[in-house]
Amino acid sequence: MVLSEDLLAVLACPESKEPLLYFAGGEDGKKPETAFLLGVGSRLRYRIEGDVPVMLVEEAERLEMKDVERLVKRAEVLGIKASPGTGTGTGTGTGSR
Repeated sequence: MVLSEDLLAVLACPESKEPLLYFAGGEDGKKPETAFLLGVGSRLRYRIEGDVPVMLVEEAERLEMKDVERLVKRAEVLGIKASPGTGTGTGTGTGSR
């Protein structure tokens, strides 16, 4: 199942307060069971379990910057845009503003 637009509209990275990139089909765009959310500024990858995002910083995976950059490029290829989010950060979720 895909996360609803309503849910994505209110989600933001708990650490950076920035919008998130939602990889609904995982990194390759074809495996929904590997879906995740990415906080670009925080470099945190949040897993999704049973259609529920696990938005706990202590349970997220902190990625190396090179991996975040690779995922941002992959998001561009897949047409993934940052979620609107409700955070107070100034980032766009893409690493540039």
